[in-house]
Amino acid sequence: MYLNTHTYYSLRYGTIKPEELLQLAQHKGLKYFALTDINSTTACIDFVRLSSKYGISPVLGVDFRNGVQQEFVLLAQSNKGFRYINEFLSSLLHQKKFYVAEEPPILPEVFVIYPFSKQLKRPLNHNEFLGIRPEELPKLKFTRSVWPMEKLVILQTVSFQNKKGFNTHRLLRAIDNNTLLSKLPLSEQGKETDIMLSFKELNEVYKDYPQLIQNTQRVLEQCHISFDFENQVPKNQKTYTQNEDLDFRLMRKLAYQGLKYRYKKLGSRIFNRLEKELEIIQQKQFVSYFLINWKILKYARSKGYYYVGRGSGANSIVAYLLRITDVDPIELDLYFERFINLYRKNPPDFDIDFSWRDRDDITNFIFKTFKNTALISVYNTFKFRASVRELGKVFGLPKEEIDKLSKRQFHIDQLDFLSKLVIAYSQFIEGFPNYLGIHAGGILISERPISHYTATFLPPKGFSTTMFDMVVAEDIGLYKFDILSQRGLGKIKEAVEIVKYNRPEIPPIDIHDIKRFKEDKKIKYLLKNAKAIGCFYVESPAMRMLLKKLQVDNYLGLVAASSVIRPGVSKSGMMREYILRYRHPEKRKDAHPILLKIMPETYGVMVYQEDVIKVAHYFGGLTLGEADMLRRGMSGKFRSREEFLKVKNQFFENCRQKGHSYELTAEIWRQIESFAGYAFAKGHSASYAVESYQSLFLKAYYPLEYMVATVNNFGGFYRVDLYLHEARMHGAVIHPPDINKSNYETRIEGKHIYLGFILLHSFEVANARRIVAERERKGIYTDLDDFIERVPISIEQISVLIKINAFAFTGRNKRELLWEAYMKINKVNLEEQVVTLFKTEKICYRTPDLPSSKYEDAFDEIEYLGFPLCDPFELITNKIDSYIQAKELPEHIHKTVITYGYYVTAKNTSTHKGDRMYFGTFLDRNGDYIDTVHFPPVARKFPFRGKGVYQLIGKVMEEFDSISIEISSMKKLDMMQDPRYAEEQNKQIIT
Repeated sequence: MYLNTHTYYSLRYGTIKPEELLQLAQHKGLKYFALTDINSTTACIDFVRLSSKYGISPVLGVDFRNGVQQEFVLLAQSNKGFRYINEFLSSLLHQKKFYVAEEPPILPEVFVIYPFSKQLKRPLNHNEFLGIRPEELPKLKFTRSVWPMEKLVILQTVSFQNKKGFNTHRLLRAIDNNTLLSKLPLSEQGKETDIMLSFKELNEVYKDYPQLIQNTQRVLEQCHISFDFENQVPKNQKTYTQNEDLDFRLMRKLAYQGLKYRYKKLGSRIFNRLEKELEIIQQKQFVSYFLINWKILKYARSKGYYYVGRGSGANSIVAYLLRITDVDPIELDLYFERFINLYRKNPPDFDIDFSWRDRDDITNFIFKTFKNTALISVYNTFKFRASVRELGKVFGLPKEEIDKLSKRQFHIDQLDFLSKLVIAYSQFIEGFPNYLGIHAGGILISERPISHYTATFLPPKGFSTTMFDMVVAEDIGLYKFDILSQRGLGKIKEAVEIVKYNRPEIPPIDIHDIKRFKEDKKIKYLLKNAKAIGCFYVESPAMRMLLKKLQVDNYLGLVAASSVIRPGVSKSGMMREYILRYRHPEKRKDAHPILLKIMPETYGVMVYQEDVIKVAHYFGGLTLGEADMLRRGMSGKFRSREEFLKVKNQFFENCRQKGHSYELTAEIWRQIESFAGYAFAKGHSASYAVESYQSLFLKAYYPLEYMVATVNNFGGFYRVDLYLHEARMHGAVIHPPDINKSNYETRIEGKHIYLGFILLHSFEVANARRIVAERERKGIYTDLDDFIERVPISIEQISVLIKINAFAFTGRNKRELLWEAYMKINKVNLEEQVVTLFKTEKICYRTPDLPSSKYEDAFDEIEYLGFPLCDPFELITNKIDSYIQAKELPEHIHKTVITYGYYVTAKNTSTHKGDRMYFGTFLDRNGDYIDTVHFPPVARKFPFRGKGVYQLIGKVMEEFDSISIEISSMKKLDMMQDPRYAEEQNKQIIT
C-alpha cells in the first residue's frame, strides 16, 4: 500500500534504517511496499536481500526530487525496469549540476507516480498515475471530471517512524541547510504525518475512495524484482576472451610460461600444486578474475610501474607465475585452502598496490579496457564529535559550549536542556550515513551493466561509482578488484632514479632481486638492530620494538613479525607468547599438542589467517565450508550475521564432542575472535616483507638518495624532519630551498640535499614551477636583481624565499635583501614581463646595515618549513646539566633516570578499562631514539604539548632486549624568545 518510503539513505532527510523499515512493515501487517529513497538506490539490494526474512515482497524505485521538491516517483515493474531507473538516475548524477525535469523520459517497465499537486496539462499514459496524499482527499471532489479514478493511487509518504524520528528529520534538514533549527523553513521539511500506518489504518483513511486502494494494490502486484544471493557463480565479468574454454587454455599457457621465469629448478611439488590450483580455479569459475588481474599488471609493467600484489591471492602459485604477486607459495609453504577451496564462494583477494603517482592511470586503463566497470562507494557516517558540532550550531550554542560537548568534557546531569538535546540526538544519529565517498581502491568489473544493480555517480576524478558499498556488492556476487596506492612504492621507484643521476658510476640496480636481498648482511644488520626508519611498515615505533625483541634477521622472521604486530595478535596476548617461544625454545612445550602440530612454524601460536582456518578445521572440527564462513567473519564485515554465530555454536559443539574442556575451547575461540578485522594472510604478510626488503636494500646502500625519495613521497610514518635527520645521521648536508639548486621537489647533489619549494608553507605552486622553468631555460640566477627581472613575483612571495635563505648564494644578509626587494618590486604589476631590446638600467640603493643571526634563521625555518634545520636543542633556554643518553639506558635498568628528548611522535591506545595511555618516541641530542611509556595517571598529569624538547623522568625498563622509559614526570622545555620580534618588543618597552 506504500509507494513512497524512505530509509536514512535519503541523505539528511530519512531517519529509518533499512532493516528497521522492514520490521516496521511486518509489524504493521504489510505484505509488500516500495522502497523509494530520494535520488538514491543505495539501500535497494540490501532491502531485497532482507525482505524475505520479514515476509515482504519488495518493490524498488526512486523518489526523484529537486532538493525537497518532489517531481515524481518511479517504480520498477521488473529487473529490466530497475535498470532503466538506475540509468536515468545515473544520467542526472553524472551532470555537473543535479536537476530533475518535471517529467521523466519514457522508460519501459516502469511506473510513474506524480504528486497530485503537480499541474499536469496532458492525459496520463498507461504507466502513469497521480498520487493522492491523505490531506489532498477533499480536493478529489472537484477534480473527478479531470482525472479518471483508475489513474489515482495512494501516496502516503514514509520518512520516519515516530515523533522522535520527525524531530531527527528536522535536525538533519537544518544541518543540510546550514541554518538554525528555529529558522528552518517549512518548505525544507517533510510532514509530521509521513509515518507508516497499519494496513487497517490506511484503509480507514481512504475508505471513501476504495478504488484508490485497489489501484495502489494493483500497481504493487505488478512489480516483481529478484536478485540471486546464493552466489554460486560470481557476477564478475564471466570471460576474458569471450570463451570459457579459451580462457582456461590461456591461463594454463601463461602459468607454464611463468615457470621458467620464476624457478631455476622444477619438481613434482611445483607441478602438483600448479595442477591442483588450475583445476579448482576452473571449477570455481575464477579464471577470468585471474586473467583480468594479469592484463592489468601486464599493462603496468609495460609502463614501468612498480606494484605489489598481496592479499590471500598471494597464497597462489598461479598468481605467482602470472606475476600478479611476487610471493613464492612453495618456498613459504603457504596454505592452499586459505587461498581457495571448493567451498569458497568468492574469488581470492588480490590487493594490488601501485605508487600514488601511477594509480590513476591504472584506473583509467581499467575503465577503458573493460565494459561494465565502476568504483565502489563507501558511506561516510555521522561521528559523535562531528554530530555534536553540527547539532550545536543548529541549536545556536556558543562555540565554547560546543567544544566542551564534543570533547566529552561534561557531566550529563549538569547540562542545560539544549545541551542535553545535542548529546541525545548526536548519539541517535551517530552512524547515520552523511554523504557518499569512494572506497580506497575497490573496482567492480561486472558481466552485466552496473545499472542492473545500482545507479552510479561521478566523484571529482570522473570515474563512475556505485551507490552501494563492498559488503552489498559481495552479497550480490560482485567481487572487487583492489587497485590501491601507497607511497612506499613511489619511494622505491624514485630512489632508484635518484641513485641513477646522483651516482652514475653505480651499475643499474635490480630492485627485484629479492633472493639476493634476503641474504645480504647489511640488510640483516638493519633488521636485527631495528634501524629501518623510512622502510615501509617496519619503521613504526611498535615494529621497531618488536624487531628488537625478536632479533629478526631473516625473511621468514620478518613475515611472521608483520602479522604478529597486528592488533588482533598483540591484544590477545599471543604476541608476547610468540616472542617467548621464539626466543626460548623450551617454552614451546607450553603449547597445546594439537595446536603445536597444526602450527609448528609459529610454535602453536595463531599468527596468520591460515592458522585460524587450520585451528577451526583440525581442532574445532569445522568443515572447510564452515571455515570459509569463519574466514569471511574474520574480516569484520559479517560478524553480526546469523551464519557467523551459527559457526561459533558449531565450533563449541564439535570441541565438546572431541573432549576438549569448555575452558580450553573458550580460550581458543577468544583468540580466533581477536583476529576479526585485523588478521593477515601469510601471503599478504610475505608481500609486505618483499617490499620491506626492497626498502631495506636502498636504505642500506643508498641512504641519502632513499631519504630524498622518502621526503618527495611525503614521508611515511613520521614527519619530514625526521627523515632529514636520518639523512643527516648518514652524512648529508641539508640546505633550505635555493633558487639555483632546488626544484619543486627535494633533490640531492652528492651529499648535499636541497629542500624542494613544495615544502615551503604559504608559497604558491605556480611560482615554484616558474622559478625552475626559467632557470632551466636561461640558466642560473646571478643575484636578486637578475631574479626580479626574470621572474614576476609578489613582494609577499619573494619575502618567503629571502627569509628561508633561498638567496644565500649571494652572500648578502637577508635583512638587507628584504629591504632592497621592498624598494624594487612593484606590489601591483605581477604580469609576465615583456622582453625588450635593451635592458633597463638597474637602480642601486644603498642598504642600511641590518644584521641577522642563525637563531633568526631557525625561527624563519620553523615558520615556513615547520621545523628548524639546526639542532633543536640549541633553541631551548633551559640549561641542561648532566643526563643519561639513550645509548646509556641499558646500564640503568630498573633505575629512575633523567634524560632529554626531541619529540618525534606518540601513539595513543586504551587500557582494558578504557583509559588512554601513550607510547612516545623521542630523539636525544646524539640523534638516538628514546622510547617511552605513559600510563593513564601520568598521561593525564603530564600531557604532550606538541613539538619541542622535553625533560623525561622515569624508570628504565627492559623486555626482550627492548629498552623503554616508564615515564613518571615529563615537561616541555621553554624555547628561546623569537629574535625576529624581540628587538621590536624591547623598543616598545623602552618607549
